[in-house]
Amino acid sequence: MSLPSAHRIDFRIRRSVSSLKISRLRIRRLGILFGVLTMVPIAICGAARSIRPTQLSGYKAVPVHYGPLNKMIMSVNIDGQPANLLVDTGANQIILDASAAESLGVRPSPRGLRYIRFTEINGQLLPVGFAQSLTAGSMNFGSSPVALRNSSTGGRFSNRLEAGNPGIAGVLGLDILLRHKAVINCRTKFIFFKVDQSRQVHLASVALADKFTKVPLRREENGALTVPCSIHGQTTRLLVDTGAFVTTFNEAFVNSLGIVLQPTRASAHFTNGVSRKISAGQINDFTIGDFKVPPAKFGAVVLPSFTLEQGNTRVSGILGMDLLYKARGIIDFDSMSLFLE
Repeated sequence: MSLPSAHRIDFRIRRSVSSLKISRLRIRRLGILFGVLTMVPIAICGAARSIRPTQLSGYKAVPVHYGPLNKMIMSVNIDGQPANLLVDTGANQIILDASAAESLGVRPSPRGLRYIRFTEINGQLLPVGFAQSLTAGSMNFGSSPVALRNSSTGGRFSNRLEAGNPGIAGVLGLDILLRHKAVINCRTKFIFFKVDQSRQVHLASVALADKFTKVPLRREENGALTVPCSIHGQTTRLLVDTGAFVTTFNEAFVNSLGIVLQPTRASAHFTNGVSRKISAGQINDFTIGDFKVPPAKFGAVVLPSFTLEQGNTRVSGILGMDLLYKARGIIDFDSMSLFLE
């Protein structure tokens, strides 16, 4: 089914974007925050001005806004209380800061009323509460389990939420995005959630007509989203993470390609408290699927094993919001495709 012109989300805008089973479920989290970067990522806080919400048949549009460090933030209501969540494809589920959750009325109950055992994230067991209602704009997501993380313990979770982004209560992860077959428009500040399952919208035909390139998304055994890529003819895969503000490669992979790296003042902080310096190198022949990325400098750092090993797949880096924005990225969870232009 082709979309009428008024309904062609980002493709036209740019010219004139199951229940969750939890029982000690091992949920991967990227575990990385990049510090002050000398390769400054594109500023997108004020981008996509005067964009009006378009309609996608069978979907509801929810606006998002961008905070510092390219963070995509959605305003929601949790049990009737307003909150801000980071839209994060690097997380498998909703994670709330424990203190923020308590202020919202979401907490584990020892009597079992809202208590669903524990979930494991990066080796840490977290209690799981239950939000009776979650809404965003006109979209009602219903009830949902949420992992509760104490930010006072430090590490990447608290850094990821708070660094330059005060007032963020937690992250909105893949459980909601996949369940509602979301379409994330990284450029035009809207996420579309499917509400009419009978409607079949074929974005690929529209994307190809507008010179977008379709890249297949793959969900790994542990739930991670990855895409194929190639540098210097060496094929590998990247983790797709809207919660990461900059695209970065594993240093050993970049070194193996003979790419010269220069030190920067930036550093990467991991959940185990380790801090590592980020280098930068010019990459001129980088492709994601069949999409050719314009030559640019990219970061390289020694990534931890829990980032590199995604289920049975070894990735070589992270596809972050800087490149997703610049390439007008659209993530379609219905067709499991990434569109780039």
